[in-house]
Amino acid sequence: MRWTLKPKPDSHKVNHLADLLKVDNLIATLLVQRGIETFEQAREFFRPSLDDLHNPYLMKDMDKAVFRIETAIVNGENILVFGDYDVDGTTAVSLVSSYLKSYYPNVATYIPDRYDEGYGISFKGIDYADDNGISLIIALDCGIKSIDHIAYANERNIDFIICDHHRPGEKLPDAVAILDPKREDCHYPYDELCGCGIGFKLIQALAQNNGQTIDDLLIYLDLVATAIAADIVPMTGENRILAKFGLDVINKNPRPGIKALIQNVKKKHSRLQMSYLLSHQELMRQAE
Repeated sequence: MRWTLKPKPDSHKVNHLADLLKVDNLIATLLVQRGIETFEQAREFFRPSLDDLHNPYLMKDMDKAVFRIETAIVNGENILVFGDYDVDGTTAVSLVSSYLKSYYPNVATYIPDRYDEGYGISFKGIDYADDNGISLIIALDCGIKSIDHIAYANERNIDFIICDHHRPGEKLPDAVAILDPKREDCHYPYDELCGCGIGFKLIQALAQNNGQTIDDLLIYLDLVATAIAADIVPMTGENRILAKFGLDVINKNPRPGIKALIQNVKKKHSRLQMSYLLSHQELMRQAE
């Protein structure tokens, strides 16, 4: 592993921030190296608040995505929530499908087979939707470069909403809506969300239309925090907020799957501790 040291920041900025926060210069130095130079920036860093989440409708095409989903619900259409097979994709599918199913029953999920279908939207997945009377697919953590796949779906009268966080190519797919802060024409204030984070912004927008508040969405943040950690996105901005409150959910009221993972890790840790202790005792006996 190669470590890249950040250059030493301006000493005047460091001293000013240290005086503002009443902290040691070493802490102020680390903060300035991270672009934190004001009291308000430091507050947001140390005390993340749900109030600092951005309005989801600032994301380009969010209004189109919400309108298409609400139209599907009014018309009783079948909706398929499609996601990549990695942690980010699977948590995103769980997040969006769980929220939709809380008030609408006609929702199915699809995770492509890693070896049979490969990464991203698959023709097999679209055929599955076609065979099962599905007219809307919400793709999570994939799709931004799936031009041929979206065209294939359009021929079968299947609409796509793409929720992705990867950088687009020169041409965008012909989807009903494309939610991706890395689009050149998207001016959303934060562009480092993971796929599950984009999914969360989608349900946040739907929740606003349903008269719900952010408090109604806290139960889903454990999934977002898991995706943020697994996808190694920067722990800044909205990611820092979502991770903080997601960890609170994991620590206080973990869902059954996450609870099982925690218990399994604890068991392995306990076995490792016991193995270490026995090995240490054996070495001590041999040394006597």
